[in-house]
Amino acid sequence: MLAHSVESQITENEYLDAEQDALVRHELIDGYIYAMTGASDKHNKAAGNMFAELRNALKRMNVPCTTYINDMKVKAQNNFYYPDVMVVCDNNDKESEFYKTKPTIVIEVLSPSTRRIDKTIKRLAYQALPTLQEYVLIEQDKAEIEVFTRSSGWQAEYYYLGDSISFASIGVTVQVEDIYYQINNDDVLVYAKPEN
Repeated sequence: MLAHSVESQITENEYLDAEQDALVRHELIDGYIYAMTGASDKHNKAAGNMFAELRNALKRMNVPCTTYINDMKVKAQNNFYYPDVMVVCDNNDKESEFYKTKPTIVIEVLSPSTRRIDKTIKRLAYQALPTLQEYVLIEQDKAEIEVFTRSSGWQAEYYYLGDSISFASIGVTVQVEDIYYQINNDDVLVYAKPEN
């Protein structure tokens, strides 16, 4: 959830300096900072499961990609966002220790308070990054995952329980049910229920 934090615009350097010592994370959007509030149990599990699946697969493959969760910023144009999960495969993405500019995959877990911005403003900002190949939106209250890929012209593809998602940019396939591991939304409960 985002909450507007200041009444006047601040510069990029002011934001970065303040964010290093901040007790609460903030995103910088069009010169204004927005406080990030805590995540729900489902949100945390979905992000954690996706991070674990990608990180473990990339580790087994021994490829030079790094997986980040929650606390690493992405700079998109003059804005700074905290994606829930991201994969960076460009070893030259060393502009800053505190943010990345060349993600390969960005993943956001949707919540009622962030859905609109994740599906519109952030999606367009992330897709403008030349290195981004896949943008993923994970629903937490139902089992639905929306994947936008550069190779499809950013057309959305939808995935549900029983499906697998192939991330072509990194050569990793993830099962949808693994992303929803220990998440008890209605879709997962119905899917897990044994048939008589």
